[in-house]
Amino acid sequence: MPATMQSTRNDPLEGRTFEGVVLECGKTAGDADTLIFKDGRFRSTACDRYEYGDGAYSSTMTDGAVSFSAETESPKYGKLMWQGVVRGRRLDGTLTMVRDGKVLGEKWVLAGQTG
Repeated sequence: MPATMQSTRNDPLEGRTFEGVVLECGKTAGDADTLIFKDGRFRSTACDRYEYGDGAYSSTMTDGAVSFSAETESPKYGKLMWQGVVRGRRLDGTLTMVRDGKVLGEKWVLAGQTG
């Protein structure tokens, strides 16, 4: 079995789905989102309408929490740099919007595992 398949299979986030919300920093309401970790790829459904595709993710388990990072890209809007931590069934993360090498802003992601 190829090493990538084995590592994907052993990944603590692989096959998990989280539903929640993407918020502007400091706000209490935002856009509904489903975050999907599947086949070594990460996808945010809230970003589909902006043509962000899925992207490879990496994760590390430390003290019962799983830290992850991913990058997704849109041909029109640039890149999203994702960082987060999953503790149990809860995901807390941030996404940083980058276009032409410049940081345009940051949003928060709060979600709970559904799958």
